[in-house]
Amino acid sequence: MIFHFIMDLKGVCLVFCLLLLAHDTHQQSPPKKRNGKRDSANNAAIEELKKQINDIVQELNLMKEQQALQTVCLRGIKILGKCFLADPARKNFHTASDDCIAKGGSLGTPLTADENDQLYDYVRQSIGPEEHIWLGVNDIVTDGQWLDQSGSGLRFKNWETEITLQPDGGRGQNCAILSTTAKGKWFDENCRAEKASVCEFNIV
Repeated sequence: MIFHFIMDLKGVCLVFCLLLLAHDTHQQSPPKKRNGKRDSANNAAIEELKKQINDIVQELNLMKEQQALQTVCLRGIKILGKCFLADPARKNFHTASDDCIAKGGSLGTPLTADENDQLYDYVRQSIGPEEHIWLGVNDIVTDGQWLDQSGSGLRFKNWETEITLQPDGGRGQNCAILSTTAKGKWFDENCRAEKASVCEFNIV
């Protein structure tokens, strides 16, 4: 309700500014002799109006993005300053990553043990108790050097090391998955395998 009121208010302001701009421009059409100071003041006023209109447009676009993000959050789950939205469709790593980017996010990449646990719980509830999801983690560029999708080194890792000593796939398995059957532990996997995924969106 408040959002729609603000949007209406912004729309009225925008129309008002455009009318003022049109009026000012019309007023400037020529008397034969121009007053230099008046022209300068009018030009400054027009530039200020243009700046205000640009600011309003940017603010409206930001509000649209925020509302879209809130819609994502309502469909998914909020975890520690992020929204996560599950996609049960099975895809290879690159397709899943591209789909998340197209939505304005990236493949889920937990930064703490708590975030990993909550993501694991969300996957079990939203996709299934025996599913695996792609993480935004790979060592495609340099084998053994695992990076997130921004190309940065990992701040947190949750490899399964008690039974299989992950990551253990060498050059054949360069992408990471979170396993629900292993209680949220990570495994390396062939990037061409098809898995479900969860996109994450920063909200802070």
